[in-house]
Amino acid sequence: MGKLIIWLLAAGKMGKLLTTCGSMLLSMVVYSWVFGWRYAVGFVLLLYFHEMGHYIAARQRGLNVGAPTFIPFVGAWIALKELPHNVETEAYIGFAGPLAGTAAALACYFIARDTDSRLLLALAYSGCMLNLFNLIPVSPLDGGRITAIISPKVWLAGVPLLIGLFLYRPSPMLILVAVMAYPQIREALWGDPSRPQAYYEASRETRINYGVLYLGLVAFLAMMSYNIHDMIEGGG
Repeated sequence: MGKLIIWLLAAGKMGKLLTTCGSMLLSMVVYSWVFGWRYAVGFVLLLYFHEMGHYIAARQRGLNVGAPTFIPFVGAWIALKELPHNVETEAYIGFAGPLAGTAAALACYFIARDTDSRLLLALAYSGCMLNLFNLIPVSPLDGGRITAIISPKVWLAGVPLLIGLFLYRPSPMLILVAVMAYPQIREALWGDPSRPQAYYEASRETRINYGVLYLGLVAFLAMMSYNIHDMIEGGG
């Protein structure tokens, strides 16, 4: 009986690994049809580092979390099997993804500068833009999870940003984000009676620290995206 339990646990872990690897491989294949296999591999790895930032942060806070899962042209996510206990934990987990993703994009950038690799420069740009998009202050994006520690009403600032992005470059992905964001926007306007008020309790210092870190990362990614875009347009 003991051996059977051990075997089932091992099979469960193997199943999670196969789900992550299989969905990564599927994404690479699909992206390669459009962008070529080298870029596809690099882009999926950038997504992987981003999601692993969330995964590690969730495990650090003692939460039960599933391995990353990927869907082509939608992105990737980790499944939190238990919700964060307070808004600071949610902000901590939310911030870890863009931070890890930014580090991966910077690695591409510096290697590209040393090797004059146009591929890595393109990946660096994609990585910066991907993480900048994720910092739009509306849940379920990471920016919404981070700014909730300041106030859920900050999510209202993300609405015109999403609308502007859609008008500039219409995308089904933006529609999906808007649909998923609707319950959170409603919560920002009228509150959520099912969520205890204690969930949003945090010290003023903690709110300020997260606010400064959030704005700093947004500014840094915006600057890097602009500079890398100029390098690509200018030929390096």
